[in-house]
Amino acid sequence: MPEPKAASFPAIRGALKFYQIASVITGVMLLLLVTEMILKYTPIHLELFAGGSGGFLWFAPVVEGVHGGLESTGNGLNLSMGILVAHGWFYVVYLFACFRVWSLMRWPFLRFIMLALGGVVPFLSFIMETRVAREVKAYLVRREAADADQSSSTTPATEGAR
Repeated sequence: MPEPKAASFPAIRGALKFYQIASVITGVMLLLLVTEMILKYTPIHLELFAGGSGGFLWFAPVVEGVHGGLESTGNGLNLSMGILVAHGWFYVVYLFACFRVWSLMRWPFLRFIMLALGGVVPFLSFIMETRVAREVKAYLVRREAADADQSSSTTPATEGAR
């Protein structure tokens, strides 16, 4: 398996930082989305709204619609729908961050799939973020130390060559 080039280490550090931030945001958004789905699709049948007839923040009941689907009875800004859309867009950003770290580290494709699952399995993004950060930082330290040892042991002997 090919290893990352030493010249790409600064890019790896930047990609890792971006991945860590995207991972936390996506994980939080996923937990909000799961909470929203539990509120809406269990017998609780509620959606969160901002503004409208219920006040600043309020829950509106969700009822069975004419065509068999669930319909909201609230007015104002549907925060439940906003959470759904926001998570979708943050997941796209998260996938880009995963791809960037994966490609720079030259990992196998299965590793990318595991990273991508972090945005759809609750709590997995937090676990993966911790593991990936620890692994990448340790790899960079190990490689930089090995490169430094190798360069110090191969100093050119120019004195005797004249």
